[in-house]
This record gives sequence, C-alpha cells and structure tokens, in this order.
Amino acid sequence: MKITDASVYPYPAGDSTLARMALEAAELGFDSIVAVGEIRSQPSGIKILRGAVINAASHKEVIKRVRDPAVRRADVVFVNAGDISFNRAVVSVNEVNVVRNIHAARRNAFDHVAARTAADRGVAVDISLAPIIQFRGTKRQKALQRYADILSLQRRYGFPLTISSDARSIMEQRSVREVRSLCALFGMTGVEVSDALASVGRLTEPELPVKVVA
Repeated sequence: MKITDASVYPYPAGDSTLARMALEAAELGFDSIVAVGEIRSQPSGIKILRGAVINAASHKEVIKRVRDPAVRRADVVFVNAGDISFNRAVVSVNEVNVVRNIHAARRNAFDHVAARTAADRGVAVDISLAPIIQFRGTKRQKALQRYADILSLQRRYGFPLTISSDARSIMEQRSVREVRSLCALFGMTGVEVSDALASVGRLTEPELPVKVVA
C-alpha cells in the first residue's frame, strides 16, 4: 500500500525542485507523490507520478482537453470542480481520475448523483490541505464544511478520496501525522485517512483490490 501525496507543484510551477520535494516527501513518511507539471527527471528513493490539471468551463471542453498529449501522458488526471451539472457530467469522463478544488465549489455542487456515479466509475474527490493551512476565519470554515459534506457523501456511496498538500515548496509539505491531524478537523478518522492516502495507488494500478464501503 503506497502512501501518496496526491499533488505537489515543483519548480517552475513552485519554488522547490522536484528532487528536493521528493526527498522531503520521503522524510515525511510518503512512498510516492503526484507532481503536477513537466517531469524531466525521476529522482531516486520515492515514486514520482505525473499529474495533469484541467480547468474547464464545460463538459465538452474537458472531453477536448483529455485528448491533449500532455494530459494523455499523465498518470493522474485532475479536473477542477464546477457547478452541479458540470460535476455530474465530468465524473463520467473515462480519462478523469480525480475531481479537485471541491472547497471552492458551491455547497451541494457535488451531490448524491455525482457521488453515485463517481463510486460506480472509481473517480476520486481530492481533499486539499492547502485551504485548511493557508485560509483563516470564514474561508477556512467554509473549506472545512465542504470537506465534511464530501466525507458524508463518501461514507454513504463509497467513492475514493485522495489527499493532497498542493505544496509549491518544501515548506508547504506536511507529514503523514500532520495530515491525520488536519483531516480530523472535519471528522475524518485515522482509518479513513490511511485509505485516502492509498487511493492514488489504486487509481493508477486498478488490478489492485479496491476497498468496498457498505
């Protein structure tokens, strides 16, 4: 079972090199990371997966973007969440692995219809730690509430969750222990955190057994 930070942004998207972020992730207890952007090398000591993020205004645009060569080379394809109709449609796109930025969507934009489809198709919803760490006041509480809502749906329908630091430097990366503490703020249990940290491995290696949630 690989423990994976579902997205980091090494240089030039961020401030730290991929090699430095990979080393930091290993020291923080991770077996692998998903690096968003161009990967020109494969540092030793930890598995590096390639991630691609699609920010689109419509379902049709997502379908067009997944055909881009850069996206097709990715191990994990993310799509930024949108409104309710967009989210219901995008979880049906074969090439999409993860819906992200759910904290920025309207409440109930990811509903029971999207949740059921995501569970049937094995599409994950990402929990980014960045808003929990970086936001304050009302914005932070809103993010925590969005995550609590998603967790409630996940417990009912069983779609995968991933957890990402969304770090753009080694200073923003967090240890597995810190991840557990941050996720506890919206009610996630230690077992649920462990399962979410292992979800990227199941998404990229579908032959592995998938945990079924009743």
